[in-house]
Amino acid sequence: MNENKLNPEILEFARKLRQDQTSVENSLWRILRNRTLLNAKFRRQHPIPPYIVDFYCHEARLVVELDGGQHNSFKEIEYDKSRDEFLSEKGIAVLRF
Repeated sequence: MNENKLNPEILEFARKLRQDQTSVENSLWRILRNRTLLNAKFRRQHPIPPYIVDFYCHEARLVVELDGGQHNSFKEIEYDKSRDEFLSEKGIAVLRF
């Protein structure tokens, strides 16, 4: 398999997440889409293997994550921390709300 080619299962899961957005994700997407915020191009539910991030701006190397209450458990806090470290190692900043 080509190293740059994304796993079809990850792509399909990202598509499903885009179809099943929360109301909060939908509200933020209305602000971020079509370069309406500082002319920055954002993608929603964007794969950065092995993860799928809520919103990603490649130009700014920026991820925006909207965390609901499910992110308050110790297990999820540790998972988010390791995920943020992985993205940081790739030169990507993460904003969590």
